[in-house]
Amino acid sequence: MLARLLRPKHVASAHCDLPCGVYDPAQARIEAESVKAIMEKYAANEDPVFRARAVTIKEERAELVKHHLWVLWTDYFKPPHLEQYPQLHQLFWDATKLAGAAGAKGTVDVGKAEDLLGKIDEISKIFWETKAA
Repeated sequence: MLARLLRPKHVASAHCDLPCGVYDPAQARIEAESVKAIMEKYAANEDPVFRARAVTIKEERAELVKHHLWVLWTDYFKPPHLEQYPQLHQLFWDATKLAGAAGAKGTVDVGKAEDLLGKIDEISKIFWETKAA
């Protein structure tokens, strides 16, 4: 009788931690756009104090890109997604490397930021395809 009383009356399931609607690659994209804009402002300004502040902010934003990508990778995408999109491992690896010290955090090269945005676009495309399914 105790087991029957403690059994949930409703059972819910979701392929992610919470029912969908809480994950969106746009968060990573917004931060990556900030990284790119900061790099452009850095290049256009010779003031060393401004440049130092720009680098600090750029690195903070790049870290947020990594955070948002890893939340998608670890909390949203599941094994069935990997079966359907076997390139996901490499795509997330490349994107987080482009956001990290080997990419946006370690340089002021706008090209690296553009590469990062391209990877986020690829992730976003797959994400929205999985949401439509």
